[in-house]
Amino acid sequence: MSLLSALRRTLSERAHAPALEFSAPDGTATRLTFGELDARSTRLAVALQQRGLKPGERLAFFLANRPEIIDLWLAALKSGIILVPTNVLYRERELRHIISDAAPRAVVTTRDLAAHLPAGVDVWLVEDAAAWCTDSADRAGAAVLPAAPTDDATPLALIYTSGTTGAAKGAVLTQGNFLANGRELVRAWEFTAADRLLCTLPLFHVHGLANAVHCWLLSGCHLRLTERFEHAQAPGWFEEYQPTVFFGVPAMFVRLLDVPPARARAIGQRLRLAVSGSAPLPAEIHERFRALFGSVILERYGMTETLMNVGNPYDGERRPGTVGRPFAHVEVEIRDDAGVPVADGATGELWVRGPNVCAGYWQRPDATAAAWREGWFRTGDIGVRSADGYITLQGRRSDLIISGGFNLYPREIEELILEQPGVKEAVVVGVADPVRGEVPVAYIVAGDDFDAARATQHLRTQLASFKIPRGFVRVAALPRTALGKIQKHLLPPFRG
Repeated sequence: MSLLSALRRTLSERAHAPALEFSAPDGTATRLTFGELDARSTRLAVALQQRGLKPGERLAFFLANRPEIIDLWLAALKSGIILVPTNVLYRERELRHIISDAAPRAVVTTRDLAAHLPAGVDVWLVEDAAAWCTDSADRAGAAVLPAAPTDDATPLALIYTSGTTGAAKGAVLTQGNFLANGRELVRAWEFTAADRLLCTLPLFHVHGLANAVHCWLLSGCHLRLTERFEHAQAPGWFEEYQPTVFFGVPAMFVRLLDVPPARARAIGQRLRLAVSGSAPLPAEIHERFRALFGSVILERYGMTETLMNVGNPYDGERRPGTVGRPFAHVEVEIRDDAGVPVADGATGELWVRGPNVCAGYWQRPDATAAAWREGWFRTGDIGVRSADGYITLQGRRSDLIISGGFNLYPREIEELILEQPGVKEAVVVGVADPVRGEVPVAYIVAGDDFDAARATQHLRTQLASFKIPRGFVRVAALPRTALGKIQKHLLPPFRG
């Protein structure tokens, strides 16, 4: 079964069922059935074809969350074009790179956001989309679309990596990637049409687009979409909408810890599944959320290039600090620098293989060749597998700190720092040292009750001496991407 046929089954069989609700910041509400989504996206697909877009050509969008992104996604699938989701927080320099690299025919955006696009870009305003669709429907009559490619190998999206350590690369994600990923998540997380999914994740990223949207469309459940996560409004959203499922990033769960206990417990009683991803979830946050909401977060691990790889079980132990075991459709091995699989308990790089892995990097044969070995994708993530199969991530290969010839991974130190009184967030980075090459330094968001000397003394009882941070740097907030990943290169310099 193709992705299009799988989604069409939901759109037709549940044509009259409520599918989506969205409240815009100005208070305008949109409510759509699955049948209305189907009709809207078909009209849009016709409009795009009448504007000259052919299968395989690219169309970018630069939009905050809104129902038109769903229309674009389904229209792209129906017409065979390739969508290029673009981070709504990006500005001209970042946008220029993606637009130059992907060479889209146009960028769909709003009047306000269009000001951030580089000069010379063909802009199609989403405010005019209703007019395109009305005109095209009138001209096309029954709006019968020519057949579009629907095989698993057909590219559906170019999604660009965050580019925090260099120019962003476009991962070529296929229809088969999205189908394999979505069907496995629906099965593993036991989605049904009775679920209610609250989505505050940005739809320009695979967490929202590949996971939330496809779990919704493949299961036929109900989706409430918001423009973004707003921590002050989130408790009210939970109480009003009463979701059974919520996908979030660690920063969202940290914010939810401010909910008063009685409200939190009531929310947790209705929430059958809370999933965290896109960045490591500290074990301490996992435990605090469980104690406050009575809901055990399910942490999982994926990448732009691979969608989902590993997850804690829906039924079974959701082990804090780990990302669980490989999903049924994915093979995962942990290998050393020579590419040889290591024993359980030994540290190495995660290599993955399966129908979830993208087709390569757009127009980057060098980067593709470097990342793939005999069908396996080298993730660049370092981890260790326990004897019972649970995988614990220790950081990116690029995060490795080599101090005096010893290797250390920041996450081990970060977890211990987060146990200290007053510490809300922590990240450890390596800074240059004339003697040891690099030494670890901790950047923290902490209250007045944090005591650096006391924290250092505690760490000395738990860690080897070369792992002790050379200093603690207080910051008001850690610089993050839209999905909560810490941008270490934006941290202030260490002056110790």
